[in-house]
Amino acid sequence: MSKVVIQGNASGTGDFTIAAPNSNTDRTLTLPDVTGNVVTTGDTSTVTEAMINGSLGKVLQVVQTTKTDTFTTQSQSFVDITGLSVAITPSSASNKILVSYTIQVGTNGYCDIRLLRGSTNIALGDAASPRTQSTTHQGGPVATASETFAIQWLDSPSTTSATTYKLQGAVPYSASYILTINRTGADYAQSHDARTVSTITAMEISA
Repeated sequence: MSKVVIQGNASGTGDFTIAAPNSNTDRTLTLPDVTGNVVTTGDTSTVTEAMINGSLGKVLQVVQTTKTDTFTTQSQSFVDITGLSVAITPSSASNKILVSYTIQVGTNGYCDIRLLRGSTNIALGDAASPRTQSTTHQGGPVATASETFAIQWLDSPSTTSATTYKLQGAVPYSASYILTINRTGADYAQSHDARTVSTITAMEISA
């Protein structure tokens, strides 16, 4: 038979009292078979959401933006890709946001895509001058085709304010190159060419 053992603290001098609630009903408190600390009343939101409702790690909301039109740029500096941003308002500052995008990219040279939270770059590779720090990169011409760029990034915005995630693109190497979204670099008016679709999605994950 298992026993409940209350162990004193040798360095403490105060009395610890376990008080019964004001109740006329007999109840049984069953302790979980885990190691850990008792959550205090200061963590009631965590108790309610994660322990009682079992929502720990669950998807609380999903927001998606779909882009079906085309976009082109020859900017050597990163510019917003119109129509590829998504806004989400976290319900708790401790929750995380799982951001994913799938975009169709064409170019006649080299191009780069960056993921941002507001005006802050996130999901970048390490700095290695003179190389461009990017989230995803196209390293060769595909003028007559388009390629799929896709990534997932678990972000911690630490806020309950509306938060916008967006994509930016550039052709840092040469202004003679072109970055295209949802079409090929050449964009031939032929049936073998295509127009495609791109998306960016944000999911709130409970902490």
